Amino acid sequence: MTEATTDKPALEPTGALSVETVLSVRHWNEHLFSFRISRPASFRFRSGEFVMIGLQGDNGKPLLRAYSVASPSWDEELEFLSIKVQDGPLTSRLQLIQPGDQIYLGRKPTGTLVTDALLPGKRLFMLSTGTGLAPFLSLSRDPDVYEFYEQVVIVHSVRRVSDLALREELEAKWSEDPLVSEQAPAQFHYVPTVTREPFEGNSARIDKLVESGTLFDGIPGPAAFDPETDRIMMCGSMEMIKQFAAYFEESGFTEGSNAAPGQFVIERAFVG
Repeated sequence: MTEATTDKPALEPTGALSVETVLSVRHWNEHLFSFRISRPASFRFRSGEFVMIGLQGDNGKPLLRAYSVASPSWDEELEFLSIKVQDGPLTSRLQLIQPGDQIYLGRKPTGTLVTDALLPGKRLFMLSTGTGLAPFLSLSRDPDVYEFYEQVVIVHSVRRVSDLALREELEAKWSEDPLVSEQAPAQFHYVPTVTREPFEGNSARIDKLVESGTLFDGIPGPAAFDPETDRIMMCGSMEMIKQFAAYFEESGFTEGSNAAPGQFVIERAFVG
């Protein structure tokens, strides 16, 4: 038995999990990385959903965690965005993956950060912190989103400039994207903010950007959220989500779900 075989035993698919191949890995900094894996021909998902992925644990059983898919539903590969936790049961290992490695992929994606869970509207605001950006990367590259909404906005709050994953692509408004490069330049807006380092753009937390109206700079429509026309998605820190969920409810917004669409949605699976 070779050393490579000992270190990385072949994974076996199960009824709930397929075994996929890591295709590429991109390390943004010492705390953040993204990676792409193969996509089974039978794997179907809605942009914005999450799925279980993982590696083999010490006990020989799959060690899994829920991850939002960062690639759009039409992509032939699947992309994910992850933090690095040095003593994390999964992420301590996941951050070491290399192209060619095997990884578990759940067969049943799900989630509420999807357009089906929202009522029709004019502006879609996707509020994120950290790796909560992932599902919104998926949605902002989905051509259907640009048919449903006149304006599509990603707000991404991070501590450091290097945490702004996919910043160049977002600032370029997906100009190289094969399916949304025509609509996105006119409809897509990227609002990054960096709270712990000098940054040429915004430096306040999302709530402060809302209060000052800065968040709405350059976006057609009122400089405030309107439950009649605006639809909101939120993903990221529990603090941000709970704060804004209360804010939107007080402002007359109703939370939506797949069964009963509303004016804002959060991913309950991540919040608890």
